[in-house]
Amino acid sequence: MRCPECSFEDSKVIDSRPTDGKIRRRRECLSCKCRFTTYEIVENIPLMVVKKDNSLEPFDSQKIIERVLRAAAKRPVSLAEIENMVFEIESEFKNTLQREVPSDKIGEAVLRKLRELDSVAYIRFASVYRDFSDTDSFIRIISEMDEDNK
Repeated sequence: MRCPECSFEDSKVIDSRPTDGKIRRRRECLSCKCRFTTYEIVENIPLMVVKKDNSLEPFDSQKIIERVLRAAAKRPVSLAEIENMVFEIESEFKNTLQREVPSDKIGEAVLRKLRELDSVAYIRFASVYRDFSDTDSFIRIISEMDEDNK
């Protein structure tokens, strides 16, 4: 942080505290000992989803939670587990620093996490997400799961 008095580029933080969604910091210049205050705010850039038709829409965790809840209906999966799973997925994508994520990558991430959480919910979600058109698709995915569990 550049000193407002002497323009020296190094300072030390004397005091730090949160205020109104910001972080207030009292600083002291290491050169001239001038004290000054800075405020830090968290930059929140929304995660955007690239749909199959190349349109963009904001990432909506509630939309994913609703879809997974449908797949996990009457299964021993709690809402908290689903919310945690969706939060982890959103965090993974935000941590990649990519602001635009293809919808198919989000769907695959949901499938990967759901597979660990509940196999029946995984098959239900996969049947809709991958658009199963016949019983062979179900048999294929179930036999893949059986092979992985061995």
